[in-house]
Amino acid sequence: MTQSRSRITPPADAGFVPDAAALTELDEWFRRYDALAEAGDVAGTADLAMFPLNTVTDDAAGEGSAQQLDRAAYLEMMGGVLGGGGGGDLRMESRRTPYFLTPSLVVVFTEAEFTVDGERQQVRYADLLVKSGGQWRFQTMVQGGWGGQPG
Repeated sequence: MTQSRSRITPPADAGFVPDAAALTELDEWFRRYDALAEAGDVAGTADLAMFPLNTVTDDAAGEGSAQQLDRAAYLEMMGGVLGGGGGGDLRMESRRTPYFLTPSLVVVFTEAEFTVDGERQQVRYADLLVKSGGQWRFQTMVQGGWGGQPG
């Protein structure tokens, strides 16, 4: 196998470093998202997304997969995850580490603990957020272990 050289030159990366205002804005976005999620407001979380939404995961055998969701598919999937606000007590505690690629692209790594009806579960995941029209929107969700899950 031979390797070809690309003639495309990537854009210069000045190494964007967010200021306090950018970090505060992102933190406020996540507080809003978390409040909607804790309330089981799946439609509200969908309002913060950029569709089509990419999801990336793997299964217990380590087989990776990706799919794109439109709003209806997202509502169906997340309705099962968040329960539509109709039953259990959900609490979330998250520690997030953002990596800004540019002022309008950020990858956020999250370590979280979810407590549902007294049962605690630790998770790690990543999101790609895109600023469009002056608003942050999540566009890609990455978390292991969802492949092969029912629903």
